[in-house]
Amino acid sequence: MRAAWYDSTGPASEVLVVGELPDPQPLAGEVRIALHASGINVGDVKKRAAWAGSPMPYPRVIPHSDGAGVIDAVGAGISRRRLGERVWCYGAQSYRAFGTAAQYVTLPSALAVGLSHEASYEVGACLGIPGITAHRALFADGSIDGRTVLVSGALGAVGSVAVQLARWRGARVLATVRRPEQQQAARDLGAEVFVTREPGVADSIRRIAPDGVDRIVEVAFDANAELNSRILAGDGAIASYASTATHPQFPYWPLAFANATIRLLGSDDFPAEAKAQAAADLTDAVAAGALQVSIARRYPLEEIAAAHDAVAAGSPGRVVLTLRDSAPPPQPP
Repeated sequence: MRAAWYDSTGPASEVLVVGELPDPQPLAGEVRIALHASGINVGDVKKRAAWAGSPMPYPRVIPHSDGAGVIDAVGAGISRRRLGERVWCYGAQSYRAFGTAAQYVTLPSALAVGLSHEASYEVGACLGIPGITAHRALFADGSIDGRTVLVSGALGAVGSVAVQLARWRGARVLATVRRPEQQQAARDLGAEVFVTREPGVADSIRRIAPDGVDRIVEVAFDANAELNSRILAGDGAIASYASTATHPQFPYWPLAFANATIRLLGSDDFPAEAKAQAAADLTDAVAAGALQVSIARRYPLEEIAAAHDAVAAGSPGRVVLTLRDSAPPPQPP
């Protein structure tokens, strides 16, 4: 199969290799997916670049955890009824060496989730890490029906999904963006939008949510700590999946007096049950037309280094590898 891999960490153009590797075969309990698209996440780029000094987890890594395609082989114990099924997958390179930047990937059957025919493979390839993270941030502390939710960084991969899922599940959704020109795009997702850099943003939020916000989905825990301490409702929760500072400071007493829950999220280590529920809900949301994904750039496998650089540069919208030409739909057995 054609695949991209790296044997050492470093700059994308220096360490990523595209070539031929043996076709993987599914083990017991696994399926093999003939991939049409591979989604690239910030975490994939950070792993390859050895962010924060992270070591090579395996001698060779095929990057990317998220993808979509068609099941073309199954291992022992898996029903042959799955053959030919359109699926999206997650966790392919979570505690595993070989991910989705390839023509084929094998992984546990439970990580291959049915994809409705209304959704493209590219959309399916973008659901995994961002979608499951957004779901966990929203629902780990209970129902959000009738609650007020604030999504920080509403145009990011996680934030955009969080806004749409929150609306779908009955929340009043507020959102923040960094620049005024980003407001309309966030409004188009269905949120009431505020600019974090404008003076008086906390007062503006409090005017429309005088009791505070019940749930905050946070992309910059350190940078927004002061704002969040002023707008969080009593017994509210801040669910953060990123911070620009490794050792952030935050206003302890205002949050303590609010009896706040601070939930720090690492997507690889969510409970398996939470991931499975998130996958089911994301699939339903896409099928219902309640969740859309903006694809900004598409690259062939051979241009994976440029694709990684685009993600690292903060490309608006999602970046995917298109593998359709190299992995055509398999014929039914």
